[in-house]
Amino acid sequence: GAMRSNVFRQGLRAASVGMTAPSRHLSIGVPAGFEEVKDEDGRSRQVCKSCGFKNYKNPKVVVGSVPTYRDSQGNESILLVRRSIWPRQGYWTIPAGYMELGETAEAGAAREAREEANAEVQIGSLLAVYTVPRISIVQLFYRSTLPTPEFSCGTESQEVRLFKKAEIPWGELAFPTVNWALYNRIFTDEKTPGQVYANPATPGGNTDVWYNPVSGEISSKPNWRDGELNA
Repeated sequence: GAMRSNVFRQGLRAASVGMTAPSRHLSIGVPAGFEEVKDEDGRSRQVCKSCGFKNYKNPKVVVGSVPTYRDSQGNESILLVRRSIWPRQGYWTIPAGYMELGETAEAGAAREAREEANAEVQIGSLLAVYTVPRISIVQLFYRSTLPTPEFSCGTESQEVRLFKKAEIPWGELAFPTVNWALYNRIFTDEKTPGQVYANPATPGGNTDVWYNPVSGEISSKPNWRDGELNA
């Protein structure tokens, strides 16, 4: 239609300015000369009046893994890090963080383990894809293995340690998605190994929910801090 033709002409106009137009805009932020324009999907976009470049605002991608270590007796433990930074300072999490430009999701997950736990992990299959629309984040978490129990605190961690599955500090986890990843890896994987998991099914897509590792039920978290969770 006419709107799509206009979008196409905008693209040609941007191309005529040169391939540096998008990078030029990104390097200086959103300059004067942008206007809010409704696109063909009805979404409001910031469009440069000079070259037609669209400043898309897209979700951030977080990558990480659930590292497991198996000792000589075959006992399996999971590597967790205690955060030394805001938000949720002092709470436990899996090694994870924002994906960087120019890297694969798997490479980013391995890098986060190095940065947060000085651990060299072997990235395996994709464990889960979680979405948190409230803060516009997509999270890709992998299964990973720690070949040797060698690790230490990174710059964003105040403690790093291996937990046996029965020792996981369920009441001290930093974020709901950390709870989901550990629950899926420890419990759901026993029934459906190798699957890729998603958000828990909740009314209205609520993401501020946590698995109870004893019952498997999904609930809010505050009552766990009062000692009502016996994991």
